[in-house]
Amino acid sequence: MAKKEPTYGEAVEELERIIAEIEEAHVDVDALTEKVKRATFLIGFCKDRLRDTEVEVKKALSGLEAGDEGAEDDISDEEPF
Repeated sequence: MAKKEPTYGEAVEELERIIAEIEEAHVDVDALTEKVKRATFLIGFCKDRLRDTEVEVKKALSGLEAGDEGAEDDISDEEPF
């Protein structure tokens, strides 16, 4: 059974646990390689999620800005109260 993809928050929590285990020397030398591989995967996963989120936020903001520009034109044509 394949392991499901974590959420960003789950990935960060798991990464923090791995780092704490390594720093506190609670990782058996035989398991260290697997922990480092998993940590590397999680770091890449988090970077990808952050990059994707940045792109989506920029798209959303540019959509708002484009909408605002049109709204300003409509408002300037109206007579004041």
